Amino acid sequence: MTNDSNPPIDYIEFTSPDVEATQAFFAAAFGWSYIDYGPDYKDIQGAGLGSGIERGETRPPLPVLKADDLEAMLDRLKAAGAEITKDIFEFPGGRRFQFREPGGTEMAVWTTAGDDHG
Repeated sequence: MTNDSNPPIDYIEFTSPDVEATQAFFAAAFGWSYIDYGPDYKDIQGAGLGSGIERGETRPPLPVLKADDLEAMLDRLKAAGAEITKDIFEFPGGRRFQFREPGGTEMAVWTTAGDDHG
């Protein structure tokens, strides 16, 4: 259970058009290992904070916060002035949405499949 009044940064997501090259670099440079979720997503192990690499056009790393009640957090962020860039969607193990804060940083909020109270 998380504290939704002060949600923690729980995950950092990187993108790369060449996931295999990025994976090999991180392994050689930092000793990180991976769990493969198909050809387009690698879950990084041993980085100190949950992390992953998604195949796609390179963008800045995406900080991902964790909340127990995804719908309530979505409403809270809209009320605070966030621009929702991806509405709630499901992925293996959970659900999340993405938003941009007024300064331009894109972020996300997720919940595990068993944590969602919405």
